[in-house]
Amino acid sequence: MIKKIWGKIEQRQYEFSKHAVDQSIARNISVQEFEQALLHQSEIIEDYPNDKYGPSCLVLAFTPEGRVLHVVCTHPDGGFLMKVITLYEPDPECWENNRIRKMK
Repeated sequence: MIKKIWGKIEQRQYEFSKHAVDQSIARNISVQEFEQALLHQSEIIEDYPNDKYGPSCLVLAFTPEGRVLHVVCTHPDGGFLMKVITLYEPDPECWENNRIRKMK
């Protein structure tokens, strides 16, 4: 599935939800940085096939400069646009090695 996500990014077949736009502005994450991170180094770390808005996943991505991003997006199926639901830098208090949720 990650290769399909890369394809959607390369072909610019994605859109940001209002929440993702708000979060990218608040967290100073540019569209260019988002694209570079997903295409530079990324992997799916969680899958949400039964998400309330449709199947989605959590992608761990690294910019060429080393900034770590988490991107939640819909599954990149067929000819539909992939939707970016949110994006953020993972909080080390909540994530182990940026990949595993810490138990509370």
